[in-house]
Amino acid sequence: MGEYDIVVIGAGHAGCEAALASARLGNKTIMFSINLESIAMMPCNPAIGGTGKGHLVREIDALGGEMGINIDKTFIQSRMLNTAKGPAVHSLRAQADKAWYHREMKKTIEAQPNLDIKQDEIVKLMVEDQKVIGVITRTGAFYKAKAVIIATGTFLRGKIFIGDSVTPSGPNGLAPANLLADDLKSLGLELRRFKTGTPARALADTFDYSQMTEQKGDPEIVPFSFMNDNLEREQISCWLTYTNEKTHDVIRANFHRSALFGGQIEGIGPRYCPSIEDKVNRFADKERHQLFVEPEGLDTNEMYIQGMSSSLPEDVQRDFYHTIAGLENITITRPAYAIEYDCINPLTLKPSLESKVIEGLFCAGQFNGSSGYEEAAAQGLMAGINASMEINGKEPVVLGRNEAYIGVLIDDLVTKGTNEPYRIMTSRAEYRLLLRQDNADDRLTELSYRVGLATEERYKRYISKKEEVQTERKRLEETLVKPDVANSFLDKFGSAPLSRSISLAELLKRPEITYENMEEIDGNRPSLSHHAKAQIAVEIKYSGYIEKQKEQVEKFKKMEGKTLPEDIDYLNLEGLRIEAAQKLDSMRPRSIGQASRISGVSPADINVLLVYLEKKRRNNKERQDD
Repeated sequence: MGEYDIVVIGAGHAGCEAALASARLGNKTIMFSINLESIAMMPCNPAIGGTGKGHLVREIDALGGEMGINIDKTFIQSRMLNTAKGPAVHSLRAQADKAWYHREMKKTIEAQPNLDIKQDEIVKLMVEDQKVIGVITRTGAFYKAKAVIIATGTFLRGKIFIGDSVTPSGPNGLAPANLLADDLKSLGLELRRFKTGTPARALADTFDYSQMTEQKGDPEIVPFSFMNDNLEREQISCWLTYTNEKTHDVIRANFHRSALFGGQIEGIGPRYCPSIEDKVNRFADKERHQLFVEPEGLDTNEMYIQGMSSSLPEDVQRDFYHTIAGLENITITRPAYAIEYDCINPLTLKPSLESKVIEGLFCAGQFNGSSGYEEAAAQGLMAGINASMEINGKEPVVLGRNEAYIGVLIDDLVTKGTNEPYRIMTSRAEYRLLLRQDNADDRLTELSYRVGLATEERYKRYISKKEEVQTERKRLEETLVKPDVANSFLDKFGSAPLSRSISLAELLKRPEITYENMEEIDGNRPSLSHHAKAQIAVEIKYSGYIEKQKEQVEKFKKMEGKTLPEDIDYLNLEGLRIEAAQKLDSMRPRSIGQASRISGVSPADINVLLVYLEKKRRNNKERQDD
């Protein structure tokens, strides 16, 4: 039926980024979806970003991906989270209009040169000599390909659970993909079973908002994309309420009717986003659990009840929802459900996200054992880039843990593995003060431009912002402020008076002084973009901590720089413990640094590898000297 460079299976957030990256890098690409209405679908939370996840979106954007641009087009509320904490954990989050988000992404994909989309189900991979050569659809059509990217989300052998009711289904009632899962197993891919869930939706005009706390958007809207400087839009409110003892009593009395506790669900669910019955069971001493009521869009009357996913029967759901302040009379339009699906063991993937079993097969998103739209999109983008690198004979793009949250995400999956749906968190990043939202373009745009993904326009904006930051930082460091000018200003903020002239940069290092309020004594301030202002303030205020973290990164780089030969016979390497030898033989780490992060590999085992490398280096030197 056709010949393509790259075939993408799935059109969720991973599939969209993978297909766009592939096509933008000049590859003839086709993306398949069981239903084209599922393109960039949000079957769960109607939001993009959040703690840790907002960092991923900024990085996707800096690399030339689409998620940040698309949410800037279609958000209905924007908030910066964790502003009371340090800048490393500040995370942007935006409520999305689900239908609008889908439509805009679909339009972008339809308009993208080199990219075709097709509504069809892929049921089989064609493989010769352990190398993928194409795919076969349910109708029997064969599409030849140099590389294939699997981004199937929760569709593989999907099952939906609501109490005793078990329905073969993908998310949102779409058809599951059963045949492909069987084919992947027959090819030797190691699949496992995971589970996630989503809460109920209810009609907006049946909530009592007087009993809930209004959550408004931020007065100043901060864009996700570095391609946008300022955004203005009327924002829609969200609402906060809580469960109570009555809610918990209803749930406890019906534990036996939950698919989760009844044994019907075999898959493992996400620890950091448990169902409400799991919360009540695990945190029995907790008197209440927080819920957010969020609009699904501008042109729908449905509201999403975040924090209340469940696999309990509909009648139980109705009863426990009705015990909650503001929800006593809601009309539920879509009940909560749990969904179980097949995914791959990510330990069988290379850091490029290519399969270790089948050459030219790349994997992304929830198929890799992660959860969340943002984690999926990040992997999809990298899979699209690396599939392109592979078929064009170039080295893969592998981001380090010191370079990006995307690097942390992928390294965690392919090195440590996961026994539950993996979620990115700021605490997973060792160098999070360097991996902030505000400097994602500094960290990644130049790389993306060299690869060929970041456009000329994006690169020019990055260079312009970089120069803006450097110039303004230099001005702040060189501009002195005298005590007679500054002290009345400092008194307003309870800050100690000056006894001598100091630079504006030194003044900005004080915790109570911000770049914005310092404008009162800074008469020559230039007009800067929001992105530049945010970066300048953090770099100056936290310069000491940033320098310390850079020193830590240098040590990390030394370990990452000690590469391990691909042909090491770990099983016969003297001194390695049996467990370590087996893990290393299976994983084939590319560096001492990666080897040190493998579960079951001890510091003593790392010393054995270091001794091996040193002996190898000496032997090579002796041969060269002979």
